[in-house]
Amino acid sequence: MTVTAPSVPAPRQVLPAEERHAAELDFLAAQDPGPRPPGWALTPRAVVTFVCGSDGAELALPKGRAGLPSKLAIAPKFVGERALVERCVVTLAGERGLLLTGEPGTAKSMLSELLAAAVSGTSALTVQGTAGTTEDAFRYGWNYALLLAQGPSSGALVDSPVLSAMRTGRVVRVEEITRCLPEVQDALVSILSDRRVSVPELTATEDAVVSAAPGFTVIATANLRDRGVSEMSAALKRRFNFETVAPIADADAEATLIRRQAVAAVERAGAAFGVDDAVLDALVTVFRDLRSGRSAEGWDVERPGTVMSTAEAVQVAASLGVAAAYLPGGDVLDLLPGHLLGVVRKDDPADHGRLLGYWDGPVRRRAEDGSAMWRRLWDLRGSLR
Repeated sequence: MTVTAPSVPAPRQVLPAEERHAAELDFLAAQDPGPRPPGWALTPRAVVTFVCGSDGAELALPKGRAGLPSKLAIAPKFVGERALVERCVVTLAGERGLLLTGEPGTAKSMLSELLAAAVSGTSALTVQGTAGTTEDAFRYGWNYALLLAQGPSSGALVDSPVLSAMRTGRVVRVEEITRCLPEVQDALVSILSDRRVSVPELTATEDAVVSAAPGFTVIATANLRDRGVSEMSAALKRRFNFETVAPIADADAEATLIRRQAVAAVERAGAAFGVDDAVLDALVTVFRDLRSGRSAEGWDVERPGTVMSTAEAVQVAASLGVAAAYLPGGDVLDLLPGHLLGVVRKDDPADHGRLLGYWDGPVRRRAEDGSAMWRRLWDLRGSLR
């Protein structure tokens, strides 16, 4: 007799939000018994708490809930205005389309994933917009082997993520919608207006029209400063409520987020994060100065053409952490100028000169004020050439 060993799930680099935060989602579903819009896994108030956190307070669970902790503090996951998250939740509760706009790297995709996971219990129903995205991604396609064998039939129909969300009353995410061609984007106009999709190939069958179940809606994202994007039609814009996700305003909050995400990235690489807070503070300072065009001291800075986003700062911090773990022996601060140069000049070669100008301005002045760390960075100016 042959005994088959149970299959072990393959390891994954990143878990979806609904798995990563499953304990919190289960707790909030039991903790808040208030009214929920049709098809929602949590109450709107619980969705806001899941995204923004409970401000360190431990939420208490009603008695008689086996298998769950009696109290739990919900960790914040999105660093931004709570009012923005509340407006997003209200939009979704009204089954209105939500469009998150803003500069690249402001956590629009993360926010859309968190909202979808909290509202529908899954963030997997996603369309990634590209110049090659076709209308099938928003409507339906065909299993051509079955189509040739059976002709047009429900069995041969292949649902798009949008159609699957309509059937089940869930949230579907459309990432970088403006990368799709305008005629492809406009496939959403009738879906958001009529809440149904016609399948003319199945005329005279009960599957000729797919109507959206309660709870269906769309969260789309769009970057404002990316190249290679298409303008949205006025008709499609009217189907969405727009919310702009701004860069993180508070320097301490941004530094905390960068450390948390960099630590997680380095741990996924199988190492411990060993970068000093002082180095991370310098990294955050440089990014914020170049992003805003003004230093923390009030000195003018020439802004590069690139965005200098929080997401890019996380990548640099993670790279420094991996280098410290796997290539030890040197000062990790010495690696910072090279990583900054890679971020700055990827879009415009002239940004190289702007970074040198930043070194000749704020970095030099801080070094002259007696800061040992900034003095070391000033000494590393030659590595920027």
